[in-house]
Amino acid sequence: MNNQKKRNFQIEAFKHKVVVDPKYADKTWKIIEHAIHQIYSHNASSLSFEELYRNAYNMVLHKFGEKLYSGLVSTMTFHLQEMSKSVEAAQGGSFLEELNRKWTDHNKALQMIRDILMYMDRTFIPSTRKTPVHELGLNLWSDNVIHSSKIQPRLLNTLLELIHRERTAEVINRGLMRNIVKMLMDIGPSVYQEDFEKPFLEVSAHFYRAESQKFIECCDCGDYLKKAEMRLNEEIERVSHYLDTKSEAKITRVVENEMIANHMLRLVHMENSGLVNLLLDDKYEDLGRMYSLFHRVFNGLSTIRDVMTAHLRETGKQLVTDPEKLKDPVEFVQCLLNEKDKYDKIIGSSFNNDKTFQNALNSSFEFFINLNPRSPEYISLYVDDKLRKGLKGVSEEEIDTILDKVMMLFRYLQEKDVFEKYYKQHLAKRLLSGKTISDDAERSLIVKLKTECGYQFTSKLEGMFTDMKTSQDTMQGFYAACGSELEDGPALVVQVLTTGSWPTQSSVSCNLPSEISTLCERFRSYYLGTHTGRRLTWQTNMGSADLKATFGKGQKHELNVSTYQMCVLMLFNNSEGLSYKEIEQATEIPSSDLKRCLQSLACVKGKNVLKKEPMSKDIGEDDTFLVNDKFTSKFYKVKIGTVVAQKESEPEKQETRQRVEEDRKPQIEAAIVRIMKSRRLLDHNNIITEVTKQLQSRFLANPGEIKKRLESLIERDFLERDDADRKLYRYLA
Repeated sequence: MNNQKKRNFQIEAFKHKVVVDPKYADKTWKIIEHAIHQIYSHNASSLSFEELYRNAYNMVLHKFGEKLYSGLVSTMTFHLQEMSKSVEAAQGGSFLEELNRKWTDHNKALQMIRDILMYMDRTFIPSTRKTPVHELGLNLWSDNVIHSSKIQPRLLNTLLELIHRERTAEVINRGLMRNIVKMLMDIGPSVYQEDFEKPFLEVSAHFYRAESQKFIECCDCGDYLKKAEMRLNEEIERVSHYLDTKSEAKITRVVENEMIANHMLRLVHMENSGLVNLLLDDKYEDLGRMYSLFHRVFNGLSTIRDVMTAHLRETGKQLVTDPEKLKDPVEFVQCLLNEKDKYDKIIGSSFNNDKTFQNALNSSFEFFINLNPRSPEYISLYVDDKLRKGLKGVSEEEIDTILDKVMMLFRYLQEKDVFEKYYKQHLAKRLLSGKTISDDAERSLIVKLKTECGYQFTSKLEGMFTDMKTSQDTMQGFYAACGSELEDGPALVVQVLTTGSWPTQSSVSCNLPSEISTLCERFRSYYLGTHTGRRLTWQTNMGSADLKATFGKGQKHELNVSTYQMCVLMLFNNSEGLSYKEIEQATEIPSSDLKRCLQSLACVKGKNVLKKEPMSKDIGEDDTFLVNDKFTSKFYKVKIGTVVAQKESEPEKQETRQRVEEDRKPQIEAAIVRIMKSRRLLDHNNIITEVTKQLQSRFLANPGEIKKRLESLIERDFLERDDADRKLYRYLA
């Protein structure tokens, strides 16, 4: 059994020789061809699609796929040529309608033919790499109809003509346009782009070039921008109705280039209506339109920004150098705030809160505010005015808003230490005269300054408030201890000020009236008895007094005066008249202060409680003064020469500047030492840069002054110059 040969079995398919009728292919094709004719003739309802599908299936199965495919091409071509003739024959407005009708017919026919030839589409066409039926139908439509020499140029011209008519305010059949454009896209993106989109963009560019030239000659800037915006919106709408969505970016770029980019400079500089005029006239809507349109083109926003910055710097420069505006510091600062509010509103409502515009605004303000060396003083005077009287009856929120605006201007100042000097002087006067409207507002501003500049900037200001509170407690203690002995005499209120915290000046003490002088000595004894190691110096130039006076005919008034004025008026209790020399000798008030004091008592209408002989505006050393018995006032309380915030005279300004410069020296030296301690060795230019950077939050350091401080530190053995390179400095531990 093992020796028997092994046999391999193979099962083969049953071979039945099928005999095909030699005329089978022709007969079957004739059936299918007849069906295609019927479909194109709108007689498809009588056809059996199942039978037709089977016939097509059998032709492919029996290897007659090539005959079926070539027959399809020739039959469809015949019908499409007939359709082409029909479209060519259409006249006028019916041309597009006929084309659309034939396209609809062809699409329906193509759908039915594809269903019949589905088997060929799935098997024969992929294996022979031929074009599928649906795509073939589109290609044949393109070749025989769309690209017909009589249809192609006519179709393009008709489409462009209709778009032109729509641009000139005529109504067109958008539905028909949408169908024709969709037909081009269905045939293929390249057909849409080459046959329509490219010429459409060229014609559009020519149209808008001519239109923009016409508009720019006859319209002002605002009207031109409206027309440009309208045209842009029209094109976007046109795309949404009947063009390819990808065309939107291309057509809007054409409008942007022709209507905006090519006329940018002319628009912003247009006489009587350009950007500067829009800014001056607060044309928020037009400015917003300009921003949104220019935003679309290259360098558009930088063009607006540059013109706005140049205009802002020029107007700001005129404002800070205008002699009329400089006469009133409060009005000067209010103008700055109004200008800032105006541009903040423009940037917020018209320029989309664009950060680059905000930065340009800030740099412009910083530029022109610092052109006026008195800006720090004027801003402090503005605050002084507001905190004395300008904020009466104003809500806390509004006060906070005003203080925030002041802080914004403060940030622009390069010489913040100068502001601090003036602010301290003005705050001292407000506190000592009791003229501040709100301690909360005062403290709120100090908190803002502290947040902005740090503790060091405000520590002395906070010390001033502490002194005022401590002084109240001291006076309560004084009257509790000595009150019974002082009942019949004048009332005394003393503010004890810490020397380092207050802007006190070395003052020559004047001769106080004996009753006041005795009271002051009692207070001195009490204070020094309760505090050890302290020294009191009377600042008579900073005090005030309330006097009760009786004039001719028994008219009584209460006079609110300065300490100096009190000393002068009390002399007239014992004399009818006194010469300038006698007053000066009796009071020992410094000459300049005495003249100002007498001027306010004798030369101010309505406040002239004294008479001067001879009568003139100025005080002379030979003048004589008498009580003005005819003095009258409708008020019982009369304020004379109350301390008001006034800008400094030239000598006072020089003195303040000198004190500021002196205060800067130790700060510059401290910065140099800090830098050199960490760096050990540094060249001259880098020291200048580092010191300027460290101190810029308080003031802009002068390179010349930094050099002087370096020399001073070398003399005191903090630094030394390098032997090899004299521009190098070395820190000495």
